Amino acid sequence: MPAEPAYVPPMPAPLTADELLHPHIPERAELVRGVLVVREPPGFSHGAIVARLTSLLNDHVRIHELGLVVAGDAGFQLATDPDTVRGADVAFVRRDRIPDPAPVAFAAFAPDLAVEILSPSDRPGETLAKVADWLSAGTRVVWVIDPMRRSARIYHEDGTELVIGERDALEGGSVIPGFSCPLDSIL
Repeated sequence: MPAEPAYVPPMPAPLTADELLHPHIPERAELVRGVLVVREPPGFSHGAIVARLTSLLNDHVRIHELGLVVAGDAGFQLATDPDTVRGADVAFVRRDRIPDPAPVAFAAFAPDLAVEILSPSDRPGETLAKVADWLSAGTRVVWVIDPMRRSARIYHEDGTELVIGERDALEGGSVIPGFSCPLDSIL
């Protein structure tokens, strides 16, 4: 008697960015090449770090009229067909790149700066894939802040990478001129 073939579940149909906005989608979700990626809430400490960094960045950006800071996984549509929508913990967009009117749904462009605060459940490969998506879409700098190791990795559009420790500063460089914040002040 021949063995029955193994069951292979059907692949889900790719989603679009518009479908990601529907309320039946979990709150912490991203769309990666048409596939819904659901993530658990990051936790209290993560939220506190996001709040401190957002406050510092926003104050500097507002005072110097540099652009707009968004937080809370604001969605950026980085690719289409299939769609990729990524949410940054904190992001910055230069003033001259903000469309008028500002997008209500997902921004159809990459931010100039994307910030990822690592959670204990984040996997290194997934984080690097997210960094690659940001940079490939035109983000100039990505900060990946690791609260457990009390360090940050800075990824630049030219492919260079810098690791800083808790006593070093996050620098805005040419993306956010004049911004500097000791890493330990937000951890």
